[in-house]
Parts: sequence; C-alpha cells; structure tokens
Amino acid sequence: MNYKDYYKIMDVDKTASQDDIKKSYRKLARKFHPDVSKEKNAESKFKDINEAYEVLRDKEKRAAYDQLGSNWQGGQSGFSPPPNWQDQFNQGNGSFNSSGQGDYSDFFESLFGSGFGANQRSTGSRQRYSKGEDSQAKITIDLQDSFTGASRNITMREQVAGPHGQMQAKNRTLKINIPKGIKAGQKIRLQKQGEPGFSGGENGDLYIEVGFNPNPLYSVEGSDITTELTISPWQAALGDKVKVPTPTGTVDLTLPKLTSSGSKMRLKGRGLPGKVPGDFFVKLKIAFPTGLSDEEQSLYQQLKEIEEKRKF
Repeated sequence: MNYKDYYKIMDVDKTASQDDIKKSYRKLARKFHPDVSKEKNAESKFKDINEAYEVLRDKEKRAAYDQLGSNWQGGQSGFSPPPNWQDQFNQGNGSFNSSGQGDYSDFFESLFGSGFGANQRSTGSRQRYSKGEDSQAKITIDLQDSFTGASRNITMREQVAGPHGQMQAKNRTLKINIPKGIKAGQKIRLQKQGEPGFSGGENGDLYIEVGFNPNPLYSVEGSDITTELTISPWQAALGDKVKVPTPTGTVDLTLPKLTSSGSKMRLKGRGLPGKVPGDFFVKLKIAFPTGLSDEEQSLYQQLKEIEEKRKF
C-alpha cells in the first residue's frame, strides 16, 4: 500500500495551525461531500479528507504521523509515538471526524492499528451524520435598546455549495430579538443558524456578540452607566438642585455644598436593567464662565481677600 500525504490531501503545509487545518477541512468537506458535489470521485476524496482530518486535528495522532512520515513501513520498529496515545484511542477518547464516516484506509490501520480502525468503523456505521460547526458574528446596538428590548435584522454573507459543487457566496437575513438588560460583550444564541450539518445532521448554532454604539452622553462599564455634568463654581460652593439626563428620563439631583470637580454621585439602580440593575453615576465638572462682568470681578476679588485673611 502507498503512503498517504495527509497534508497534501488537506491542502495545507506541515506547519499549518490547528485553525488552518479546521478551515481547510470545512472548505474541502463542502466541496467534495457526496450529497452536494458533482466532482468526479467525490465520495473517495471525501473519505480521504475525513481520514486526513481525523489524524491532523488531533495533536497526538498528528505527532505520531509526523514521526513516522513517509518511512512508515520501514520505520515501525523504531517508532516511538507520544506516551499512552494508543491506550487513549482504544478507550474511545479519540472520536472520529465530524462527518461521522468510519471507513479508514489500510494505510491508516497499519499506522495506528487495526483495532482502533475497527472500533471506529463500527461507530461510524451507526452515525452517518454530524452536527455543523457553530458560527460567530457581532452586532452593535444603541444603549436604549438594552432598556426596552428590540429586534434587528442582520444580513450574513456565507459560502454555500453550488449546483456543481463549487463554493459561492450567498446573503442570508436573520431577525434577532435583543433581550432587555443585555450588556456589551454578551452573546445571543440562535439555534441551528450556524454552519450546515453533513448527511442530514442538524446545523450548528450562531452566537452573536453584542456591543454598544458610541453615545455622546453616556459611557457604559458592565451594568453601570456614567455621564458628565458641568456645574458652575457657585453651584459647587453653595449646593444646588440640577437636572440630569438619564436613558429613562430626566431626574433631579441635589448637589451638596463644597462639591469638588471630578467627584461622582450615584443614582442607585438606574443603570442597565436586570435582576440586579446597574447604577447611574454623575461625574461633576466645574466650569468657569468665559468672561466676567465688573460686578462679578469685584465679587471674586472680595472672595480672594476673605480667603487670604483666613490664612492668617
């Protein structure tokens, strides 16, 4: 029997990362899957791809394959694969590829043992389908959407197999329900909207990560919201009642006397909604007028003189 170059079959370099191998497998599996492919010898190529992926996706099997290489027949006596790798396979830990196909070549069985191949072949005969891969996407929403809940339509561009097995781009529009109280970084799961399964297997899931659009009034951290409010020097010194805009409406806030610039005041429970709602923080910034009237200048001069006398 002939040596099988699994890297060539998978159309990757020997230095390919596990992610690169996975991406190549998904591409080739779609192209040569017997259910959709019009390519010649699609079924045999599909089995070769699955066999190669079964080895290269597993670090221990890949290491064993790399050690033996094209000298697999002459070098078996000196072969030293990773420790306990065969025991792990015989115990059933090395599950077969995502296609569910359990037919291995003689080369595979000679390399890894006929017992392993037979065990997996019986499993494959019972499971001719497999679930598709999960997909990831991102969406940005307005802060207000987290307070009220909302729905959005998104259009995803995906690769699908054409009538002759070739890959082509296709747009797909999905409606997303945005739950009330969602935070930036959380994910919405859409069941069975991910990558298609093989041989009748169900689709994977689609996970959509949520982020907030920039807002000129508010900054968000977790469930807490912060806004900046500009106050005058006399409001900071004497205290005052001011109006503060929040995502749920304007609220009255009482400033204490002698408020410092940069200090924060908390409105408990007025952040993002939830079982434990976040808080709303008002960061105070003292701003001086751009100009002074004669009377105002005189008053500031008097205040200066009073403060200077207090020092002595």
